[in-house]
Amino acid sequence: MDSEGKISIYRAVRTIKRRDNTLYNALRSIYEDSIFVGEISQLWPDLPLLANLRCGLWYSPKFDATCYFKSTDGHSNNWSFNTSRLNLHIAELAGQKGGCIIVDSTRKGKRFPDSMSKTIPIWTCVLNRSILNHISKLRDSGTIMQEEADSSKHAENTRMLSQNWDCSLHLPLWVPETEKAAIEERIDGWSKQLEDSGADIASVASCLKKPLRPLWISQKTVIWLNEVPDHDSWDFTPIILVSTSFSSGIYQHRTTSEFSWSYIAGAGDDEESWARGLSPSLFWKHAFDLISSGPDLCNQKVADIVEKDRVYRAQRGQNAPQVTLKPPENSDSTAEFSQMDPSLSLDLSNGNSTLMSRNIDEDHAVFWLGSTNLALGTTQHAAHASDVDCILNCDQESFQTHLQDSEAYLHLPMLSSKLDRFSILSNLPAAVSFAKANLGKGNRLLVCCNNGEDISVCVCLAILTSLFSDAGTFDDGESFRNIQITKCEMRRRLIFICKFAVTARPSRGNLKQVFAFLSGQRSPSSRSHCRSANQEECC
Repeated sequence: MDSEGKISIYRAVRTIKRRDNTLYNALRSIYEDSIFVGEISQLWPDLPLLANLRCGLWYSPKFDATCYFKSTDGHSNNWSFNTSRLNLHIAELAGQKGGCIIVDSTRKGKRFPDSMSKTIPIWTCVLNRSILNHISKLRDSGTIMQEEADSSKHAENTRMLSQNWDCSLHLPLWVPETEKAAIEERIDGWSKQLEDSGADIASVASCLKKPLRPLWISQKTVIWLNEVPDHDSWDFTPIILVSTSFSSGIYQHRTTSEFSWSYIAGAGDDEESWARGLSPSLFWKHAFDLISSGPDLCNQKVADIVEKDRVYRAQRGQNAPQVTLKPPENSDSTAEFSQMDPSLSLDLSNGNSTLMSRNIDEDHAVFWLGSTNLALGTTQHAAHASDVDCILNCDQESFQTHLQDSEAYLHLPMLSSKLDRFSILSNLPAAVSFAKANLGKGNRLLVCCNNGEDISVCVCLAILTSLFSDAGTFDDGESFRNIQITKCEMRRRLIFICKFAVTARPSRGNLKQVFAFLSGQRSPSSRSHCRSANQEECC
């Protein structure tokens, strides 16, 4: 009887959760939380508003940029500084604008996600220490001494930097002292890992006049509107972390004059399981209509919006896959590459350090990788990319382009490792061969995939490692033939790509295939083909 009672209670709880976790409840919760985000952004209107991918992207109709800090890097006893997610463009942007505001949320019934409680504070501390170490090395080498002789103002700034540059770890008060001490013990090691990774610390140091420091704001934070300090008044560069979620329980029943609905904390999280193909941009184009439609009509309105958008893109030759409502497994991460041993720096700093959008074709979202003549982007924008001589399309679907019927266009459909563990590995030889033929002629090559964040990044990584020298110049593979590739070397090339393609998020499974290709491993299909050929010879 007790067992039956427990089962029935469990089933009842599951039923209540399914009832409350509806599409309308999620969208209405996001809309309500976005009002809070708008209020906070108006307190510091000069600071850029950033979304922490992917959840944060739902909470405002317009963001100035995005970042990618994972909560798993801040989990207790699993703290990490991941060089595959450096987010250096955020530090540069904050330095140029005097700070920034980062938006995220959490479903777990607490005020802040671990990405804000620990991952970002670790990131700011590691960057601050690496910048100070960089300046100290320049001073010891005499480089700054010469610059000081040329500029008294620069000399004053340098002295201020060395004397007042705060490198301490700033965590919120709710993080226990024992955990803080354990994290502090690892900071110097992470700083050395960053310095040895080949990251362009010099560009970040040139942008930051004050050290980075996180501040935390939630819907329970008390702010006196007549006493809001100007961001320039602080002796640090503020990274204002805004958590949109109410922390008192996950579901809260609410009623308006028209509808009853349940508030969901962190509703934007895990969008594959509830959004039914709706994207943040589509939501905000139709937000008023969706919110005013009510719970009964919301699902059908979303279905109509998604289908109309799909047809619109299909008619224009853009990527327009059918929407599937099956929730996928959690995505892979690039954590494996954060554990690799550090090596010497890679001199691939071909870009300038003006603003994070410096390497973006603003109209078509194409990221050019320095002066390599190599770019990556989405298939949605590839057909309209400017100054492109050839295109390598890695998406499942082809698209209309003026290059489509020529030798300057190659379609190599590739699947992510979750769907095919060897798809990328088996296609990389043809991809690199195509790149070699075109880059050798001085052509500008665009590599594209569905989202421009994963497969295209991996293909560019293979091309960059196979065909370019440490100095970032095309050498037809001469350097690659003379070295034995390591994961550390591949990671340094990935850091170079992420410096320009700030939305890059390659999965671990796909990166494994790139390393297998670079280290000379063959896909099972290739091995099977070789065995068949050998059998024919024997016969």
